[in-house]
Amino acid sequence: MTSVHSAFDMRIFGKISRSLAKSRHHVVLIVPHSSDEVEDGVFIKAVPRPSSRYARIFLTTWQVTRAALASGATVCHFHDPELMPAGIALKLLGRKVIYDVHEDYPKTIATKSWLPIFLRNPLSIAIKALEWITALSVDRIVAATPTIALRFPSRKTVVIQNFPIEDELIASGNDHAYATRNPVVAYIGGLTPERGSLEMVQAIGLVHSRFNASLHLAGQIVPASLRDKMQQTAGWDRVVELGFCDRKKVRETLLRSRIGLVVLHPHPNYINALATKMFEYMSAGLPVIASDFPLWREIIAGVNAGLLVDPMNPKAIAEAIEWLLAHPSEAKEMGDRGREAVRAQYNWTQEERKLISTYAELTTVKSTSRS
Repeated sequence: MTSVHSAFDMRIFGKISRSLAKSRHHVVLIVPHSSDEVEDGVFIKAVPRPSSRYARIFLTTWQVTRAALASGATVCHFHDPELMPAGIALKLLGRKVIYDVHEDYPKTIATKSWLPIFLRNPLSIAIKALEWITALSVDRIVAATPTIALRFPSRKTVVIQNFPIEDELIASGNDHAYATRNPVVAYIGGLTPERGSLEMVQAIGLVHSRFNASLHLAGQIVPASLRDKMQQTAGWDRVVELGFCDRKKVRETLLRSRIGLVVLHPHPNYINALATKMFEYMSAGLPVIASDFPLWREIIAGVNAGLLVDPMNPKAIAEAIEWLLAHPSEAKEMGDRGREAVRAQYNWTQEERKLISTYAELTTVKSTSRS
């Protein structure tokens, strides 16, 4: 169940729903979408797309909940904090309920620019309280990171991290040999101010012209006013704007790139996050230029898979780009080490096992209670 994400969100559809369908669960994904359809064994049940944020919060959540009830599902797995009341209601109606927590929402809500300042702290406190009630009510909490898991009761919390599907993004044969690629720097994901959008454009503008480097941005720019600022920033003439990309396009973009960028700001919700794009770059064999957060340093520097920088310093980002382009052999070795780290540790296979085990526990308990 989601009222916020797209039908083919990589965590919700690409990993969780597909993995459950593959393990012979009957999976119905309830999501704002254009129409009902079936993809990879997952039944996508569409509810109308909301016309505004407030319509989503007050109308779409009800439509998603109603569709969940009508589906006859025995386990209801929801992914958005605005669906917490629905999760509690579904539990009271006899469903097994899982709350999938992607972010530290009490911290995140306190920084939302679209909310009036005077409402941010009260709403943060309210969400924290609602999460506490939800945690007491539901059967399981699925946390996207170990840090998020610390906020919930350990006895009912499982960490299922958003690691890449192994080998999804790697090159086959020599068609995309690293040494033959153009000097392309890639960023995959949503483009917002706090994700370093302006700093990335400024950085590519500072890279010496002899490198002939370009920055490929694969994601939607939000808000629209940010695009105007980016276009007015020195370096925009070296940017290739790809817009939203499906998984095929993401793979193609990474396989023609030399470097992956993930220079998120030191935002409370990012410092201890495990950025999916960072692991996807590693999975694709790209050296990573990442924000120098303690957790990220442990991962990137731990296997020497890239360079760490101050994400607020475009000059430092530019210098890291120049170093990797000037040292292609060392850059490739970093990418190779990152790929091996994904194969050994940071992959979806091990997370999938925890997901299937969690569902087995819930469905076994239900079967036993009937007997």
